[in-house]
Amino acid sequence: MSETLILSKRWGKPDSASLASYRADGGYGALDKAMGADPAAIVDEVKKSNLRGRGGAGFATGLKWTFLPKDVRPRYLTVNADESEPGTFKDRYIIEHDPHMLIEGIALTCYALDIHLAYVYIRGEFAKQARILEQAIQEARDAGILGPRLLGKKDFPLDIHVHRGAGAYICGEESALLESLEGKKGYPRLKPPFPAVVGLWGKPTIINNVETIANVPWIVANGGAAFAALGVGKSGGTRLFGVSGHVNRPGVYEKPVHYNLKKLIMEDAGGIVGGRKLKAVIPGGSSAPVLAAHEIDISLEFDAVKAAGSMSGSGGVIVFDESVCLVRALARIAKFYAEESCGQCTPCREGTSWMEGILEKIEHGHATAADVEKLEQVAGNIAGNTICALGDAAAMPVQSFLKKFKPEFLRHVEAHRCPMGESGWGLDQSSRDALVGAVRY
Repeated sequence: MSETLILSKRWGKPDSASLASYRADGGYGALDKAMGADPAAIVDEVKKSNLRGRGGAGFATGLKWTFLPKDVRPRYLTVNADESEPGTFKDRYIIEHDPHMLIEGIALTCYALDIHLAYVYIRGEFAKQARILEQAIQEARDAGILGPRLLGKKDFPLDIHVHRGAGAYICGEESALLESLEGKKGYPRLKPPFPAVVGLWGKPTIINNVETIANVPWIVANGGAAFAALGVGKSGGTRLFGVSGHVNRPGVYEKPVHYNLKKLIMEDAGGIVGGRKLKAVIPGGSSAPVLAAHEIDISLEFDAVKAAGSMSGSGGVIVFDESVCLVRALARIAKFYAEESCGQCTPCREGTSWMEGILEKIEHGHATAADVEKLEQVAGNIAGNTICALGDAAAMPVQSFLKKFKPEFLRHVEAHRCPMGESGWGLDQSSRDALVGAVRY
């Protein structure tokens, strides 16, 4: 049975990023349809669609849009393209292969919410994708889609600016992103007030992730109910799942939002390399709690993964086979969060580096059982005690690895070395191709 593809259906087509290609496939038809509709009807359709944010939090998009105060202008849309969580790599492919789908989604969102200026905050390293998006925006301006008259039909001024970040992970957090966009250091803000009320330059601002906004044209063209029907319960539509690690076919897969995690790994991604046994899976980017091999026969829908003790998060599925030293893997994750902490909150600034140091001691056989207990205590003192979610993002992997695989940590202590020696990084996967939609890299 064929599955509905919304986001990746045009990936792999020649010149798919061009306006001509997009229009040949019906692109901007949803925006044309919306020109004859009440803007409020677009909001209603998005609410009916059960579209939840694809950046990690999974908040209801249509509900978020209603938080804008009715009588405050100007207001802004900011699209978060600062995709930088380890294991997450899908938004960049939307921009690279179908930028006009994102632009149409931005135009529809702005029209629905009476917004006349939108920003796309893109990670600094994505130079190629930034260039492609800027070219597509200029194409849309030249064609009269953007500018003083929306689609050349409606007196509705709209423009989009691309802003390249400097590569700081914290700037993917929505309030730090706003600070950065305003030209300041990317420190997260205390909330409330939330950005929908006090956002960019103190004005109401909706912040949505790239994948979230890219779904809006399909919802407007086909109706919110049709999108909801592709999903389950309170989660509608499809999602892009980026599968990496020890699978035979790593890549980006578009599947219904409630697709089975085990099926995704063992069938779509080709199973485990070399016929080895599966050891562990992180289902939603490096900040999500890890699952043991026997826990992966679950739906990937947000609430289902939460019920299983983890997070669907950004849809980044990281697979570890039996050859991996999980202490070493966790030490690498902890190092990332220690380096990316902005340093504003003491528990995060001091605690992430502390966890990194303890993990290094354990991995190299210099730790005691008391160090393992201390690691657990430090993680517990970070979680829930910081302004933004980076503290939780650093603590949750540590807590879950210890909960699921504590004997492996204690074996390092007892043996005074890594039991797996130099092979603990797992198999060399550098020669494998990655499948992204219909494109093989």
